[in-house]
Amino acid sequence: MILFLQGCMGMGKTTALQYIEKNVPDIHMSWEENRHVIEEVKRRGLKKTKYEDYLEIQKLWLENEVKRYEKAQLWECTMMDFGAEEIEFYTLNYPKTIGADWDVEHLLKKELDAVRACMPQRILFLDASEETLRKRKETDTIRSREFFEYYIQKLLPLKKEWFLNRADVDILNTDGKSIQEVGEKVKAWMEGERI
Repeated sequence: MILFLQGCMGMGKTTALQYIEKNVPDIHMSWEENRHVIEEVKRRGLKKTKYEDYLEIQKLWLENEVKRYEKAQLWECTMMDFGAEEIEFYTLNYPKTIGADWDVEHLLKKELDAVRACMPQRILFLDASEETLRKRKETDTIRSREFFEYYIQKLLPLKKEWFLNRADVDILNTDGKSIQEVGEKVKAWMEGERI
């Protein structure tokens, strides 16, 4: 069984997954692995705001996610930090956020079909108010979150609409919940409880 944890930056995904990793010993954790993709994009000098470059960048991301999913299947139960659903969403929706009308669906059909075959059994979408997200961003001294404002204004509204309309998505609002409370809710969800 493969499960995905989803949500905006600052939602508490990493913290929840760390809690699960520590408290559910029989689960395999698959953390987002993207450093080599980012390095390849930089090495090739690709710019995501240029159409041809964007297609090349997303091919790298899509291929990376298929490989990651294949590895996750080696375990009886894997919890993934983001996954194929995130890459599909971003591939199709980022151009809209910059006012571009690119034919991504058609030109990346093969790669998108491959990533769509890598969907989980369930997705848990962690949600929170913008006020909560901003507070968490301000108190996070580890990550720069340079992309935060763009994400909140441009991508998050599209992302919520995309995920909250999927039949395989459950929602957990993390406003006012402690790390322990969110971790316990995620654990209960993994065990099949409705949250």
